[in-house]
Amino acid sequence: MKKVLLSVLLMGASLMAVELGQVPASVNISGKDGGKTDGKAWNSSSLKGKVRILFYVDPDKKDLNEALSQALKKEGFDRSKYGSVAIVNMAATWMPNVAIEAKLKSKQKEFPQTTYVRDRNKVLVKKWALADDNSDILLFNKSGTLIYKKFGKLSNAEIAKVIALIKQNM
Repeated sequence: MKKVLLSVLLMGASLMAVELGQVPASVNISGKDGGKTDGKAWNSSSLKGKVRILFYVDPDKKDLNEALSQALKKEGFDRSKYGSVAIVNMAATWMPNVAIEAKLKSKQKEFPQTTYVRDRNKVLVKKWALADDNSDILLFNKSGTLIYKKFGKLSNAEIAKVIALIKQNM
């Protein structure tokens, strides 16, 4: 009986997991769960319309994929065809929320074309089965289909692959 229950739970989790070649289940982050730095809700449907890269980051791992961030900045992609979203997994750190929120507001002013989102309750860990306590990179095409994902630090070859995928899908 335990094996059957475990199998059902694992199948349910895999149905929710964000998978390559699929548009992930719609997710809304708002209210007590977080939202954008302006206090408005964030919905995953906003990933459609442009090629978008999504960083889902534990604040303690914020520099893990800095090389990718710098490579993207260097490319200077046309913002009418490309967008970026940074979602902070605020429940994954010991840092106080007030400090994280102040940093996010500062980042939003510095990089106004990036959408910054607070995830206070690991919504995307639960809904999309993203890696917790990590730096997750997700790349979506214009239709919102996942075309690349990596949990953890990207190698130079993986960074080159992400750049190439963005160019191919713009």
